[in-house]
Amino acid sequence: MARVKRGTKRRARRKKYLKRTKGFFLTKSKLFQSAQEAANRADRYAFRDRRNKKRQYRRLWIQRIGAAARLNGLTYGQLIHGLKAAGIALDRKVLADIAVKDAAGFAQLAAKAKSAAPSQKKKA
Repeated sequence: MARVKRGTKRRARRKKYLKRTKGFFLTKSKLFQSAQEAANRADRYAFRDRRNKKRQYRRLWIQRIGAAARLNGLTYGQLIHGLKAAGIALDRKVLADIAVKDAAGFAQLAAKAKSAAPSQKKKA
């Protein structure tokens, strides 16, 4: 086997990492190994937190919908169940936006959900 000399490839790889970590603290932006570790860690956090962001937004939307539903005499679960029963297919993002920006429109949706949902009597 012929010997492989990695001059340009190795330098390009190192420059790529150092360019990615520009602005990091102390050696994390200067030394290759520290920069590589910092960049890989940053990638892991970025991957994880893209999913966490979606999770956090969904929680926020549910809280907003629940608060608006309670103002209209329903719980969050009753509202969602009623909307499904009425055949109204709006996702939580849109419902939360309506709840915040158009209270009258949300009240109409809540009224439809209330009339469409079968009334449940509590067992004694």
